[in-house]
Amino acid sequence: MHKRYHPQLKRPMVIIQPGEYYVTKEDEVIATVLGSCISVCIKDEKNNIGGMNHFMLPGDFRLEDVFNSQSARYGMYAMEMIMGDIIKLGGDRSNLTAKVFGGGHVLQSVTLNKNSVPSSNIQFIKAFLSMEGITILKSDVGGYHGRKVLFVPRLNKVFVKRLVPEADSVLADREKTYQSHLRRESKEEDLVLFR
Repeated sequence: MHKRYHPQLKRPMVIIQPGEYYVTKEDEVIATVLGSCISVCIKDEKNNIGGMNHFMLPGDFRLEDVFNSQSARYGMYAMEMIMGDIIKLGGDRSNLTAKVFGGGHVLQSVTLNKNSVPSSNIQFIKAFLSMEGITILKSDVGGYHGRKVLFVPRLNKVFVKRLVPEADSVLADREKTYQSHLRRESKEEDLVLFR
């Protein structure tokens, strides 16, 4: 996560990476670039607190990993963390609304089916938000392209730019590297050392 100034929006901007999230009461922009990952822009309109996360559910995860792992790479943990931070800043769970983006099939080796990472991400987030009673105000999910997402929580406004194929190939390479990192990290979490 790093910060810089966005000259067109005339606000400080926080850029989040896969496995990160950010919540704020300030007049800031939160930005990320998505491929098969999902970002949820979530807002308590009444208390003017909002945030965005960026998560990827690995294709070969075990169910207990989703519930036990303290990593924002998993949708369950990413959603609980962002909602928890909104409440810590004075938000109310009953006021939350969401805007959902991502889940693009940018990896050419991935076929479009209900078990692919992008499809699993989309199914997960729709089911999670429905279970929590959080209304989805807008969504732009699926397809075969990446997205650049800018969220201005103070205005509850999201700007989405679909990426061109050249940018998608760079994003696909980045996602392959991230997936490989997740697999290595997952194996390391299974390792128990005895003394």
